[in-house]
Amino acid sequence: MFYYISFLRPPPLQVLPSSQVTIIPQIANDLRTESFEDSQVIFYSWLPAANSTFLDATKPVELTTWRQANAYKEINVPSPSRIRDGQSWRLILSPVPQRYSINLEDAYGAESYLGKTPFPVISMPIKFTRDANQNRVKQEKIERYYSFTVPNVQSFPTSRVDLELRITEQTSFDLDKKSWDSGIGLSSWLVALAGNVDIIRDPSSSVASQLRKVLFSPGPRKIIELGAGTGIVSLTLGALRSVLSMSEIKEDDGCIVTTDLPSAMPLLEHNVSMNSHMFARAAVRPIPEILDWDAELPLCAQTLLGQLDAIIMADVTYNTASFGALIRTLCSLIKLSPVDKLPIILLGYKERDVAERSLWSMAADVGIHFERVGARQGAGGAPVEIWMGQIQGIQ
Repeated sequence: MFYYISFLRPPPLQVLPSSQVTIIPQIANDLRTESFEDSQVIFYSWLPAANSTFLDATKPVELTTWRQANAYKEINVPSPSRIRDGQSWRLILSPVPQRYSINLEDAYGAESYLGKTPFPVISMPIKFTRDANQNRVKQEKIERYYSFTVPNVQSFPTSRVDLELRITEQTSFDLDKKSWDSGIGLSSWLVALAGNVDIIRDPSSSVASQLRKVLFSPGPRKIIELGAGTGIVSLTLGALRSVLSMSEIKEDDGCIVTTDLPSAMPLLEHNVSMNSHMFARAAVRPIPEILDWDAELPLCAQTLLGQLDAIIMADVTYNTASFGALIRTLCSLIKLSPVDKLPIILLGYKERDVAERSLWSMAADVGIHFERVGARQGAGGAPVEIWMGQIQGIQ
């Protein structure tokens, strides 16, 4: 389980230059249903909204010590010093000074330190203006940054490429507009898989070696994600493939199709657009598409006909009533490929109810067999489990 710093009371869109910014910070799980049980110091920094990097952030200052006993306490954050009318700044809340992004690579050997402390959060721009609205309309979005490094395929092992994703979420309770534990855990595991070239030489890592070959080897790859939400898994995969799968092939007809319901499309499209600089070519830039498990495959699935290399899913098990539709969708996608080149399936899962594990038996009934290949533990509680599905004949 991971914990997230967020805003129970978000900051306003506008505020008077002479005013402080009133917020209520929150530390809770991904669904915001379980509060952090321990105490946690929260630091704040200000970041200029225009053309800035984290190097431009103000010096972190201790804001408060969050506890469940003061979970609803309003806190006034001092505005940036020497503020000028019309400037916009973003508020950063973090558990550690100068840790503004979530390090997906935060793993050493078999143990992962990802999520041992709550994840930081960044507000949208706050405009300091004398014309601030009296209503003080509150923000409805937040952002989180995810950082990792990848071996430089041209000079490995002497150098690595630094990558950073910028993911927008909404503060509403819409499930498809937040980053969930399994998406972050699976993304972290993909980063580790991409960087661990030694697994290919390790006979005991045959499953991981197979996955790495499918996902990161040079050459065209066609991959689809189901239930993408904010898109973090497809964006991570696209960024990794952009660096690792450099090829002399000029016309790469591969693709990464990232799918969800219509309600998820605006935010998903926004996140792909915000990270477009991460993708060296069109074949690794995620393509947002609508895919409803209760409907027939959409026209975009025709691009996968004859070659579907991988199906990726994270946090698709929260509604057991949808399992039948999910299995039917998986079967339809698998049938796009010839029987001698069936796709692998990669699943990020965190148990919320034991009944969710009925998906494994339902999948086995149609010839999909899952094997657990990894995990991300986080701060305790249920870990994010990584499962690989192999197909032994579709019923």
